[in-house]
Amino acid sequence: MAKVRPIVVNQDMVVLGGNMRLKGMKEAGWKDVPIEIVDWSEDKQREFIIKDNVGFGEWEWESIANEWDAEDLEGWGLDVWQAPVEVDYSLLDDEDDLDNQLDEMTNGVKKAIQIEFEPDHYLEAYELVKFWRDQDAYVGKMILDFLKAEKNRL
Repeated sequence: MAKVRPIVVNQDMVVLGGNMRLKGMKEAGWKDVPIEIVDWSEDKQREFIIKDNVGFGEWEWESIANEWDAEDLEGWGLDVWQAPVEVDYSLLDDEDDLDNQLDEMTNGVKKAIQIEFEPDHYLEAYELVKFWRDQDAYVGKMILDFLKAEKNRL
């Protein structure tokens, strides 16, 4: 493992990746440890430290919270705990008023119904709906009128 994944250190010989492996090697009495010296920017080193430990690292959460940008950490794969957002639910106290507000918000909003087609009919249906929409026709009303007429014929 040591040859395949050497200890990664910066130019100042500060370990960036492999701290636990290095500790194990020392405890096992190793005298020579394979290392890879990198010449990375400070930002690249910080990113590497997080990415190298995402799957199994132990975190000092206070340090993480105070010294790291949460958006960067999440981008590097570390799930960052954030305090829950406080929500003011007092608006929900008057249920009738809420119902009226919801009615006003949805008044005039179009709704959709999904219609299933056999594979052989899908393309034809798609093209017809597109044609009528391009004509600024209200396709929903056209379908509704047709379905009513068919129901009345029964």
